[in-house]
Amino acid sequence: MDYEQAGELKIGQVGIANLRIRTLDVDQLIREMRERVERAPKLFGRAAVIVDFGGLTRLPDEATARALIDGLRGAGVLPVALAYGTRETETLSEQLGLPLLAKFRAQYEPVAGAPAPAAPAARSAAVEAAPARAAAAPAASKAVDTKPGLVQKTPVRSGQQLYAENRDLTVLSTVGAGAEVISDGSIHIYGALRGRALAGARGNADARIFCREFHAELVAVAGHYKVMEEVPKELRGKAVQIWLDQDQLKIVAQE
Repeated sequence: MDYEQAGELKIGQVGIANLRIRTLDVDQLIREMRERVERAPKLFGRAAVIVDFGGLTRLPDEATARALIDGLRGAGVLPVALAYGTRETETLSEQLGLPLLAKFRAQYEPVAGAPAPAAPAARSAAVEAAPARAAAAPAASKAVDTKPGLVQKTPVRSGQQLYAENRDLTVLSTVGAGAEVISDGSIHIYGALRGRALAGARGNADARIFCREFHAELVAVAGHYKVMEEVPKELRGKAVQIWLDQDQLKIVAQE
């Protein structure tokens, strides 16, 4: 992750993107978002975005927050809510005319005095939302494989979404362009991956993605993602393994 960025965008399972503001530089935030949309318009263009001010020591005033919201719209995404934080956040959301998403925020923010689970925020261009239970459930520990793995025998076609809750996912066929496969554990794909694959959807940084033929639009592990434009061309069409190493997403060809 480039820690010079003012906003950290992560990927997860609830069908929208969470933009966690780390530096309140409106111009830089807008510029970064415009670059994301230009780099991968099919994924990020007109994406629903939650604006999260939880990484700041103090909230922006209404004028600054409104300038950011308007600027993000101009950059090509659609801010739809603020992430729940304090009573001041609630007041700001009322001033901006945006809702709060408390359950969404609760998945990765700690209760006072408790350690923070590393659950992801999310985004999906073609799919409006993941299963409601995935959005509302509490964050799981790393040992998420509490049930037998889910096995999908037929292709996952464009526009379809498949979610393996608290377990690994195995796809014996292909994942088509515009399709999305999500797992709280690891993902194994025995055909071509042309859509999106999101492993460790509740923050399991030990999850991995394996596929026989790599053409993915987007891959993510525990919220850390890459789009196809960021992947070396020599990996396309190859069998690959994908995992996290110190918060960096690694993609390596397999023999």
